[in-house]
Amino acid sequence: MTDLSLPKLPGALPDKRQVAASFSRAATSYDSVAELQRDVGQQLLGRLPPSFMPQRWLDLGCGTGYFTRALGARFGETNGLALDIAEGMLNHARPQGGAAHFVAGDAERLPLQAASCDLVFSSLAVQWCADFAAVLSEAHRVLKPGGVLAFTSLCVGTLYELRDSWRQVDGLVHVNRFRGFETYQHLCAASGLNVVSLENRPHVLYYPDVRSLTHELKALGAHNLDPGRPGGLTGRARILALVEAYEQFRQAQGLPATYQVVYAVLEKPL
Repeated sequence: MTDLSLPKLPGALPDKRQVAASFSRAATSYDSVAELQRDVGQQLLGRLPPSFMPQRWLDLGCGTGYFTRALGARFGETNGLALDIAEGMLNHARPQGGAAHFVAGDAERLPLQAASCDLVFSSLAVQWCADFAAVLSEAHRVLKPGGVLAFTSLCVGTLYELRDSWRQVDGLVHVNRFRGFETYQHLCAASGLNVVSLENRPHVLYYPDVRSLTHELKALGAHNLDPGRPGGLTGRARILALVEAYEQFRQAQGLPATYQVVYAVLEKPL
């Protein structure tokens, strides 16, 4: 997950068709390794206004439906809509319930009527959207006046340990790219929504070895999806070199993997 702010790095954000296919393949393994996603989403739920009770809510980028079910328990299933671009995720989520409808759709072009939602909730999904201004515009369109957009995302600095280790090995980009936090600040300020809160907080997970980290990324469907990524097999010698390079980051708890998480709550003016 390489920083978009770094110069001379080829490529752009992942193609959304690749994202959909990758997460669809990961649907059955996702929840078993989704510690980060659960922790971040719970923190986002805790940032919603205490007395806020939406009549109609949307889980945008619902994935396996973990937070669809949490939203349904809190606000009522009959009021809920879960949307994801990955059909495989929807097929996994739908039988478990939590919302009245599970719909395939694109965050940049929501298949919803204007002013139809009181809450748009999205946790660790919009980082895969190349046109985040369009995501904000669509949220503004579908929210009722006074409605809330609550989202988390990932930004520059995510998995810098893995990025830097690979660069020592072959100088190539092996990890996904994300926007800088300053870009989120700028786009949110220009969205027509009132920014209630917007902050960047690091979230660090620890692993016994590099294999455990890369296995988890693959199980999540979040391994490198960037266009222009290195192709072909990764040879044993390069893997050993990666392991050696990553060891420089080892701490008492294990090998760290840092995720730079964006937390945001925005409100549509009355």
